[in-house]
Amino acid sequence: MYLGIVGWGIPHLRPPGRCKIDALAPPTQAALRTQILIILAAVLLLRLPFLNQAIQGDESYYLTGAMNAQVDPLHPTHGEFVFAGKMVSMQGHSHPPLNMWLLGGLLALFGDIDEVRFHAAYIPLSIIAALAMLVLARRFSPSPIWATLLFLAVPPFVVNGGSLEADFPFLAFWMAAMALFVAAVDRRSPLLMGAAMLAMVPAAMGAYQSVLLAPIAACYLWMRARGWKPGWIALATPAAVLGLWQLFERVTGGAMPADVLAGHFADYGFGALANRMDNAAALTVHAGWIVFPVLAVRAFWRVPRWGWALVVILTLSGAAWLDPHPLFWLTFGTGVLTIIWCLSRLLEYGGKDQWFLAAWVCLFFGAALLLFFAGSARYLLPMAAPLCLLVSRQLHGRTKWLAAGFSLQVALALALAIANYQHWDGYRRFVAGMADEFESRRVWVNSEWGLRYYAETAGAIAFEQIHPVQPGEMVLTSEIGFPSEVTAGGGARSTLRAAGITSTIPLRIIGLGSRSAYSTVTAGYRPFDIVFEPIDRVTADVIIERKPELSLLPMNAPEAESQIVSGIHRLEDNAWRWMSARGVVLLKAPPAPAPLSVSLYIPDQSPARAVTVSVDGVLAAQGKYDGPGSYTLVSGLPVAAAGHSASVEIIADKTFTPEGDERELSLILSAVGFQEEPGRQR
Repeated sequence: MYLGIVGWGIPHLRPPGRCKIDALAPPTQAALRTQILIILAAVLLLRLPFLNQAIQGDESYYLTGAMNAQVDPLHPTHGEFVFAGKMVSMQGHSHPPLNMWLLGGLLALFGDIDEVRFHAAYIPLSIIAALAMLVLARRFSPSPIWATLLFLAVPPFVVNGGSLEADFPFLAFWMAAMALFVAAVDRRSPLLMGAAMLAMVPAAMGAYQSVLLAPIAACYLWMRARGWKPGWIALATPAAVLGLWQLFERVTGGAMPADVLAGHFADYGFGALANRMDNAAALTVHAGWIVFPVLAVRAFWRVPRWGWALVVILTLSGAAWLDPHPLFWLTFGTGVLTIIWCLSRLLEYGGKDQWFLAAWVCLFFGAALLLFFAGSARYLLPMAAPLCLLVSRQLHGRTKWLAAGFSLQVALALALAIANYQHWDGYRRFVAGMADEFESRRVWVNSEWGLRYYAETAGAIAFEQIHPVQPGEMVLTSEIGFPSEVTAGGGARSTLRAAGITSTIPLRIIGLGSRSAYSTVTAGYRPFDIVFEPIDRVTADVIIERKPELSLLPMNAPEAESQIVSGIHRLEDNAWRWMSARGVVLLKAPPAPAPLSVSLYIPDQSPARAVTVSVDGVLAAQGKYDGPGSYTLVSGLPVAAAGHSASVEIIADKTFTPEGDERELSLILSAVGFQEEPGRQR
């Protein structure tokens, strides 16, 4: 279908009204075939070397949905999975289920998850996006092959194109829908508009931001054929598809996914103003290297004086307040310049193609500032096409500039892709090297992403905070994979194996010591970083049984880590620890029965008002409190331990979850233990 559109060409049409269209003459059929072959070859050269890419990033979650789809194809998100040590519902997934359906189909076809075959099956998505870009380039650029090659060299296209995440299924159908819509409007073709609507359906089921197709495409329709009703009807497709899917989920699953997702946003504080500001800064950086910054500056340097003043002010402010490193302020300044150039062209409405492309950039970028929170580079992939088209138009006839910019950008993107490949392959190799350990003991994996996938495939269990690791068991931990706090179940941790996950290329899109915002803005604002230390450190710790040494356990004692069993978090201010609803510690039994005391503090934000304490399952003390404050709960009678150690359980009646913190907290502990002389509760 897409090859046919490329072959038909775009005729010279004059739109209704007074606007002129700078339509471009189609190439000969021989030249067209050459262009198609060049683009297909370029896509294959980018994808084939990375077919054996290890499972990475959020792919493990999509693969979980694909497994759910084998049981319930209509509801792949109707299930639960462990995230950051806590069981959560998949119904609030950040993407509709298109990608899970695609992966579920491959899983049903192949019978098992295979990296090479799965990645090979995703190559057509890149081809669809590339050919759709060629269609748009033939329509909007005097240098269509350069515009398309620039699109293929966009770093997220190179790096994330080897992923099984939702970005490329969405991008493929987004680009197809835009190319078909433009062709349909130019030809006034109901048939092509029907094809555009068909492409909008999977685009809508691929990502919520598909709704932005409507206002962007509406700009072109208004400019070229504002009186053509089929075009206006087609614009309702993404919203209609998403709305029907939400209603279907509400009727068959009891909740709208958008409502569950909004709850996750509230629980994790994703919508906080600080997150929005960080997201805006990171997306501006990424906008500055969709094409190589030198090329972008050369293409967009003609802005009004107020524009250059704004570029200088914002760049200097960003360097002063966010990051003075050149990797940040150079790309941030280029991003500001790019957006200001497009905004200035948007304000100078003349009904020309350049205005539409500038509107596409401004509308999508403005919406991205509001919709997203993590500032990831891949979020701007749907904005790459108009920017590459604009650069190719601005630099038409300057082949050396285009060739140099493309060469530098593709070299950088490939270097990042290689570093990314080696990063995730490091987890695969680490787990493969510990096969014997997985067969001989229970293994917990305290990480997300690729390490978790390969560990679970080998037989490990995703670590949950409610399940302490017991003596004899092993836990795999990644320093950057959102590890949860692990309590040793009364034992001591002994490192069996540790490894640094690294790359031969010192470029980083994520990693220890990196301030790159490529995947998330939580680490910094740079488009990538240059770091020579390992990307990650992975440890395999075995829990060795150890008898408790202290009868009175201050929370800052060195022995606390081995005597805390569960429900009590990390040490803070070198004095105290938060407790969840239930905390358990092991204490050395005193030589004779002794009173048990718990030193606790109920902060203002905590709703906890009642605390019970049990020793070896027998109730030892209860306390009820009128409000926040410091208290010492002491057992009324001396307590006798059943053996050489005593298991002390502390339970609070209520918990709360602070904004931006996924933990359920109740009160603060400073000490738990046996006293020689009975005290009194106060």
